[in-house]
Parts: sequence; structure tokens; C-alpha cells
Amino acid sequence: MDGQGDDAGATIEDFLKLDIRVGRVVAAEPFPEARKPAYRLRIDFGAGVGEKRSSAQITERYAPEDLVGRLVMAVVNFPPRRIGPFVSEVLTLGVSDADGAVMLVAPDADAPLGARLH
Repeated sequence: MDGQGDDAGATIEDFLKLDIRVGRVVAAEPFPEARKPAYRLRIDFGAGVGEKRSSAQITERYAPEDLVGRLVMAVVNFPPRRIGPFVSEVLTLGVSDADGAVMLVAPDADAPLGARLH
């Protein structure tokens, strides 16, 4: 299989279409209107992208006060998505732990806001 067919999965070109950047959470608050437990986040991605909003289902592992100041990774070029009365502008990235709770994906050291994932 040459990896180029329709059924081959994603290509490097598909990956490069995603704009995944480092941001810093500047505000986090409960989002009681969400169907599943979530927080409303405000994330600063620096001068190039600015501040964006995100809904994140990360309530099992994080308290709002522990999120402020934390670096996160997010897809910043998806179209905004309405979630109840809230518009989520970026997709904050996470992975599930062994119990299914979402853990945030972040650089393992300080990184410039807006730095792009390669």
C-alpha cells in the first residue's frame, strides 16, 4: 500500500492543515449549561492569534483555579462551534487517562505563546 489512496488515512498534508498552537489559560469557570461537565476557558495565544474561548470537558482532573496560568495546546483554525449559549473558538487538546478522564496536552517546558506544533 502506498499510503496515498482514499482509504490510507491521513496524509502529512492533512496534518499540516491543522494549526495547533500553545496558549496560556487566563480564565476558567464552570459551564453548567453544557450537556457534559465542562469548563469555559479563555486562552491567550499571543499576538498572532490573540485570546480565544474554548469549552473543555476536563472537570474530572482539574479545578478552575488550577487551570489559570497553565499552558495548553489547541487547534486554532477550526470554525467556531456553538455549545448552548457559548461559542467555542478553539479545540483544546487532551487525551484520556486509564479511567477515561481527559488530561490536557501541553509542552513539557515553558514555550512562547502562539508557538505552532510541528
